[in-house]
Amino acid sequence: MNTDESRLAESLDQLTDVAAEAGLDPTAARDEGLRVAAALAEAVPGAAPAWAEVAHPGLTDLARINEAFFDAASRGRRWRGAPTDLLEALVASDHTLAAEYAEALTEVASSAVMLGTAPIWVIANASAASGAYLAAARLPSQRVPAFPGSGSGADGRFHGGIPGLGLGSPDTMRPSVIGPVDPRPVGVAPPDRPAAQGDSAGVPGNAATATAAPAGSAAEPETPTEPEKSVEELLAELDAMIGLERVKKEIHRQVALLTVEKMRTEAGLKAPKMGRHLIFVGNPGTGKTTVARLVGGIYKALGLLPTGQLVEVDRSELVAGYVGQTAMKTAEVCARAGGGVLFIDEAYALTGDQYAQEAVNTLVKEMEDHREDLVVIVAGYPDPMVGFIAQNPGLASRFTTTIEFDDYSDDELLAILDSIAGGSDYELTDDARTRVRHQLQATPRTPAFGNGRFSRNLFEHAVGRHAWRLKDATEPTRDDLRLLTADDFTEQPDEPSPSDEPEQDPAAVRADPDGPAGTDEAVSEQHDTSVNDHEDTA
Repeated sequence: MNTDESRLAESLDQLTDVAAEAGLDPTAARDEGLRVAAALAEAVPGAAPAWAEVAHPGLTDLARINEAFFDAASRGRRWRGAPTDLLEALVASDHTLAAEYAEALTEVASSAVMLGTAPIWVIANASAASGAYLAAARLPSQRVPAFPGSGSGADGRFHGGIPGLGLGSPDTMRPSVIGPVDPRPVGVAPPDRPAAQGDSAGVPGNAATATAAPAGSAAEPETPTEPEKSVEELLAELDAMIGLERVKKEIHRQVALLTVEKMRTEAGLKAPKMGRHLIFVGNPGTGKTTVARLVGGIYKALGLLPTGQLVEVDRSELVAGYVGQTAMKTAEVCARAGGGVLFIDEAYALTGDQYAQEAVNTLVKEMEDHREDLVVIVAGYPDPMVGFIAQNPGLASRFTTTIEFDDYSDDELLAILDSIAGGSDYELTDDARTRVRHQLQATPRTPAFGNGRFSRNLFEHAVGRHAWRLKDATEPTRDDLRLLTADDFTEQPDEPSPSDEPEQDPAAVRADPDGPAGTDEAVSEQHDTSVNDHEDTA
């Protein structure tokens, strides 16, 4: 095991130690850390074998290594910009070790990108993930650990982003797939009182970290916690999201129904109990998870849920390997989501075998036993969701509202791209926007189309090409650092090194009309054809 693999192993040990001290299952914490590491290192060349050295020591079959790595990555991708399930549970319970667990996750993220030579957008993803973990625990963004090439100072900590590449701090560069990006830093210490590096002692629960005042001086007050949002504020966030008009209308309707139901009950009138559990149907990347998180906040603001947190799971987190264990595992997940929203993605995976049936039966029982403090939202493609609901009468009677998430139009995807870029202090030039429109028009909208994730991927790859384009710039202007051009949204062929090209007499090349290059016009025509071919297949 080399140094980078040892660092990942050490960061995972630190994570499990904090989890055990907090009363969490260390095995679950280690699994969570491995999924975070795989999701962040997914695009790093050679990361899979290095990750497997830690996750599955002794595994040598490359096919099985890749299968395990990418399976873990797919199950951890949602944590690239959001707190993990265990961290959310610690924060929701106001646990005193939530801050330490968040910091341990940032060390896992830092170790993950060092499993190979990480592209710049991978480093950006890891920095954004760390910012999300620390923000969830109300910790200053200065605590994000140093990433390769991130311009860390002498103290070995991250300082404000990736210099020379225009990437801001983790809080300002955290792009949202949909809706405007809030650029405000969370819990940043005042400039004259920098946060203590690596010190989580004395952090009460999830409060902001306070630095000890110098002897003889008055201690500064702790940073106040962010006030809870009202229903109106949460609905305004929903309305500010790009597209999703049908979704917004249905959520507003649900809020009106539940509000009137509550007022009738308070007035001593009979009120029909409205179903609070929801079905979200739509293709990937259409904002289902983001809306589910807003629903949790809205239900809490209405007084229908005590905490409103979102716990997102899939089949793997509900189903165990043996009959009898699945019921316990599903019940534990429901307990973790108690007081908030349980979001089950691709819920139709819970069909077709006895383990899935056991999970569904347990879920129905938990929904009945905790009908006052648990909301379940199931999500996935439209047609398979019909079969999932029909398999159990208890599901059909509890899920009476279906909300459809439409695919984004080209204009909406471009607006999402502008929002992501603006949140990281980038801007697309007019020719870049034209190039992106051509790519969107040429991309088929199959069920696997990523929607908002497609815009996110375009941005991340453009940032990488932008960095490569400026690699030799000695004094780039501010516009050079922030403007993304059409070339940044075009796949560039690898440039051959001079030693790879045979030396030819330019005059001889021009004299031979049947040669590979032909005339200068032929060279130009060949280049134009190559560009057009790319635009047609992008």
